Amino acid sequence: MAVEGLLVFLLIGAIAGWLAGLIVRGFGFGLIGNIVVGIIGAFFAGWLLPRLGLHFAVMGPFFNSVLHALIGAVILLAIIGVIRRL
Repeated sequence: MAVEGLLVFLLIGAIAGWLAGLIVRGFGFGLIGNIVVGIIGAFFAGWLLPRLGLHFAVMGPFFNSVLHALIGAVILLAIIGVIRRL
Protein backbone atom coordinates (compact mmCIF):
# COMPACT_ATOMS: atom_id res chain seq x y z
CA MET A 1 0.00 0.00 0.00
CA ALA A 2 1.36 3.39 -0.96
CA VAL A 3 1.70 6.21 1.53
CA GLU A 4 -1.22 8.09 -0.04
CA GLY A 5 -3.46 5.04 0.25
CA LEU A 6 -2.52 4.60 3.90
CA LEU A 7 -3.27 8.25 4.64
CA VAL A 8 -6.68 8.01 2.97
CA PHE A 9 -7.38 4.81 4.92
CA LEU A 10 -6.48 6.54 8.19
CA LEU A 11 -8.64 9.54 7.28
CA ILE A 12 -11.61 7.29 6.50
CA GLY A 13 -11.11 5.43 9.77
CA ALA A 14 -10.90 8.70 11.69
CA ILE A 15 -14.14 9.98 10.18
CA ALA A 16 -15.85 6.65 10.86
CA GLY A 17 -14.63 6.59 14.47
CA TRP A 18 -15.88 10.09 15.10
CA LEU A 19 -19.30 9.25 13.60
CA ALA A 20 -19.47 5.96 15.52
CA GLY A 21 -18.82 7.86 18.74
CA LEU A 22 -21.83 10.03 17.95
CA ILE A 23 -24.03 7.03 17.13
CA VAL A 24 -23.02 4.72 20.00
CA ARG A 25 -23.30 6.97 23.02
CA GLY A 26 -22.03 5.67 26.34
CA PHE A 27 -19.60 3.15 24.88
CA GLY A 28 -17.07 5.62 23.51
CA PHE A 29 -13.53 6.45 24.51
CA GLY A 30 -13.52 10.17 23.80
CA LEU A 31 -12.62 11.76 20.49
CA ILE A 32 -9.10 10.35 20.11
CA GLY A 33 -10.11 6.90 21.36
CA ASN A 34 -13.09 6.77 19.00
CA ILE A 35 -10.87 7.75 16.08
CA VAL A 36 -8.52 4.88 16.92
CA VAL A 37 -11.52 2.54 17.23
CA GLY A 38 -12.70 3.82 13.84
CA ILE A 39 -9.37 2.97 12.24
CA ILE A 40 -9.46 -0.51 13.78
CA GLY A 41 -13.12 -0.78 12.77
CA ALA A 42 -12.17 0.06 9.19
CA PHE A 43 -9.76 -2.88 9.17
CA PHE A 44 -12.44 -5.07 10.81
CA ALA A 45 -15.13 -4.07 8.30
CA GLY A 46 -12.74 -4.49 5.39
CA TRP A 47 -12.19 -8.06 6.50
CA LEU A 48 -15.69 -9.01 7.69
CA LEU A 49 -18.21 -7.38 5.34
CA PRO A 50 -16.93 -8.92 2.08
CA ARG A 51 -16.97 -12.35 3.73
CA LEU A 52 -20.62 -11.80 4.66
CA GLY A 53 -21.40 -10.70 1.11
CA LEU A 54 -22.38 -7.17 2.17
CA HIS A 55 -21.50 -4.54 -0.38
CA PHE A 56 -22.90 -1.03 -0.47
CA ALA A 57 -22.88 1.13 -3.57
CA VAL A 58 -24.48 4.36 -2.44
CA MET A 59 -22.78 7.59 -3.57
CA GLY A 60 -19.21 6.88 -4.52
CA PRO A 61 -16.06 5.07 -3.47
CA PHE A 62 -15.10 7.47 -0.65
CA PHE A 63 -18.59 7.49 0.88
CA ASN A 64 -18.84 3.70 0.55
CA SER A 65 -15.51 3.31 2.33
CA VAL A 66 -16.65 5.60 5.14
CA LEU A 67 -19.90 3.61 5.41
CA HIS A 68 -18.04 0.30 5.65
CA ALA A 69 -15.64 1.71 8.24
CA LEU A 70 -18.55 3.22 10.18
CA ILE A 71 -20.30 -0.15 10.33
CA GLY A 72 -17.09 -1.78 11.57
CA ALA A 73 -16.50 0.95 14.16
CA VAL A 74 -20.08 0.78 15.49
CA ILE A 75 -19.85 -3.02 15.79
CA LEU A 76 -16.48 -2.72 17.51
CA LEU A 77 -17.71 -0.03 19.93
CA ALA A 78 -20.77 -2.14 20.77
CA ILE A 79 -18.62 -5.22 21.44
CA ILE A 80 -16.21 -3.20 23.59
CA GLY A 81 -19.15 -1.68 25.47
CA VAL A 82 -20.58 -5.11 26.27
CA ILE A 83 -17.20 -6.39 27.42
CA ARG A 84 -16.68 -3.32 29.63
CA ARG A 85 -20.00 -3.95 31.35
CA LEU A 86 -19.04 -7.51 32.31
